Amino acid sequence: MESGITQTINCERNEFEFAKFDRNGNDVESRLNKLLEIQRKIDLENSFFKNEGEKFEASLIKNPLTTEKVFSYFGLMLGAIPPYALFSRFIILNIKTFDEIWIVALLLFVNIICAAVGYFFGKLMGRLVSEIEKWSWSKMLLVIPFIGILWGIMAGGSGGMFIFIVGGIFGAILASMVGGIAFPALTIFHRLLKKGDVIERNQFLPIALGITLAIAAFFFSLHIT
Repeated sequence: MESGITQTINCERNEFEFAKFDRNGNDVESRLNKLLEIQRKIDLENSFFKNEGEKFEASLIKNPLTTEKVFSYFGLMLGAIPPYALFSRFIILNIKTFDEIWIVALLLFVNIICAAVGYFFGKLMGRLVSEIEKWSWSKMLLVIPFIGILWGIMAGGSGGMFIFIVGGIFGAILASMVGGIAFPALTIFHRLLKKGDVIERNQFLPIALGITLAIAAFFFSLHIT
């Protein structure tokens, strides 16, 4: 009697599990797709690391910054600090009366635009740099200045266009020179110090600020009339 009850229960359980099974294979297919997606993510993550040792070192970084974040923050710094130094120098040397305060407001607005565009285009350039750093050193150093120049044209041109249009041309030229020098400088240090696709924030900040402030100091030393 007990055996019959057990068989009945097992039979009901099997029928219930069979009813849950997707006869069309959709459930199996979705699981397979999920497994393939997980494997693709793992392969993509591993592609950033040279070996398991580097992957382990990356896991020890307390404040990691991806390449995309590094160059977005760097773009923000370059778009904010050197123009601020240049505009400050111009204001100190040329603004004498309160009637000219509108010029200060205009330059501040331009400065904000340069910083914002510098940030967003820096983020885009960071994606390119992430791939370019996988190339040989010679190819990377040949291409990176053009990445910086492109960033400068977009950041400087976008901000400068508010200064009677002509400022857009001048801003693009000046910012492209800044980007053409600053981006290669940071990229060299970034490639040497990064682990996989991340770098320690405390390593990035001194280098990025050093490059940015050096350019800002040069601008502040100019005699602008």
